[in-house]
This record gives sequence, C-alpha cells and structure tokens, in this order.
Amino acid sequence: MKIDRLLSIVILLMNRKRIQAKELADLFEVSVRTIYRDIDVIDHAGIPVMTYPGAGGGIGLVEGYRLDRNLLTHNDLAAIVTALRSISTSYSSHENQMLLEKINSIIPASKSDDFEFKTKQFIVDFSSWGDQGLMEEKLNKLKQAIEQLQVVAFTYCNADGDVTERSVEPYTLVLKKQRWYLYAYCRQREQFRLFKLFRMKDVVIHELYFVRQPISMEDMPWAKSWQPPEQGTPLQLRFHAKVRHLAEEWFGVESLLEDGEGRYTVSVAFPEDNWLYGFILSFGEGVEVLEPAHIREKIKKIAEGIVNKYERTC
Repeated sequence: MKIDRLLSIVILLMNRKRIQAKELADLFEVSVRTIYRDIDVIDHAGIPVMTYPGAGGGIGLVEGYRLDRNLLTHNDLAAIVTALRSISTSYSSHENQMLLEKINSIIPASKSDDFEFKTKQFIVDFSSWGDQGLMEEKLNKLKQAIEQLQVVAFTYCNADGDVTERSVEPYTLVLKKQRWYLYAYCRQREQFRLFKLFRMKDVVIHELYFVRQPISMEDMPWAKSWQPPEQGTPLQLRFHAKVRHLAEEWFGVESLLEDGEGRYTVSVAFPEDNWLYGFILSFGEGVEVLEPAHIREKIKKIAEGIVNKYERTC
C-alpha cells in the first residue's frame, strides 16, 4: 500500500545519509518513476527531501533535519501495527512486513512487553478460509499495473453470466465485505466501473501506459449503498428455527419477528436478479418466500427444475 511505502521511505531516509532511487525501486518492487513521485509527496508533506547529484549522491533529507521523536506515541505506533497486521491478513506484502520490523526496532526493550500487549488487544482478520495464493497473485499483478500506470486486459463474467473481454485503466484496489474489487476506467464502456476480482481471469498487463485522471475518493461507488431501498423489490421471508442464526447474521436480531409457531419473518428490499434467487435458495428448505407472489413462483420453478434434474435416470 502506498502509505506504507511512504512511511518506510521516510524511515530509511532518517537512518541513511544517502540512498539511490534505483535501490528504493528495487527494494519496494516499483519503478524509479514511482519512487520520484513518492519523494514529491513526502516533500510536499513538509519533510525536506534533497536529491544529490554525482558520485556518492542520491536521495536524502536536508542536513540536520530530524523528525520529533514525540511525534508518534507508543499508542500511535501500536495502532499502526494493528492496522498493518489486519491488512496483511488479506494482502501480505514485503513493504508491510518491513514497516512492522522497523516499528518494532524503535521500541525500547524495557517497553517491548507492554507494546506487544497493546498490539494484541484488537485483531481484524479480513482473510477468508482456504488458500488465497491465486488471489494474492492477481492482487500483486494489479497493484503493479496501478503503480506503473499500465493498461490491464482480462476476461470478465458479470453477475448475469455474460462473458466479455475488457481493457481497463486500473486506479484502486478495494476490499469490501471480504471481497476484492478493482476500480478502473473501462475502455470498452468509456466509463469507470467496479470489477470483482473473483470474476476476472487471464489478467494481462499490457505495455500500454495511461494518464491518470483526477478522481475524488470521497464519492466512490463502494461508499454508497449497494441498492437504494426504494429501488429494490419488497420481500417478506419466513425462516425456520433451524436457520434462525443464519437469518440473524444477514438481517440482524432486531429485524426478525417470531410468529408464535417457532418461525421468524423478516421484511427487506433487494434488487431482483439472479443473485437474489441464489441468495434465497442458499437457505435451502429453511426459508419460504411469502411475498411477492411472482418471486415465490420463481423460486418454486427453480426448485422443481433442481428436483427434475436429480430424478433423471443416469
């Protein structure tokens, strides 16, 4: 992540008199151009960075400059460590691990036990069950394309099962509800789109570069509601007691109303599409659609089709 890299560069510049841009690029596995952009960001943040030409030159801080050691308290550092460890559960990187090592190295030995205690009080694990090797490989490839401003091509299958070939300008990787998305400018649709990484395959980085457009991170699609309630289809679902815990996970304990017969009803609104049918069917026989009638009939037909398939003689 960029913020981790920036912090790591600042710490390296504090500890070393000079360092070559190429060395930093190799260390963080980015381009030299990216390093110089990072240096500009650091300089604009008020940390005076100088480039020294000639033999023995490189990048360094202005002579005599030091960060105030009281700038970050142990509680601040513990919060950073907790955040980095949380991010690493879903996306591990050399940069994150390096920053964790650096932070731990500046904690006095007399306070190391207390610091370790603070960093273990709160753990956020974004990872899913099972091997994430292929997903991590895809993340690393897209991260590289974002940093180097390179066009990415892939095959994409949308929620309706339609398969298309896409060529995009990647901007941001987004983790939303344990799912990774790529926010990118789609050259086919000529607009920004949000792509789910699980639906992307055959990801290729092209030797084509793009100019990044200015975008506001305050009004991004992942920060909005999935679907405004007024645009969804009102549903009334009745759950059997044996799947009550699953219904509570989705809708909350307060939303479930007991009908006096050991069953629970909930009123919600969802967009009507294949996802909705699959979602209802995921509860198996533990749920019944009470309203509307046309969705009740749709689920009935899907269930009948499943029964017919399994009743066929092989």
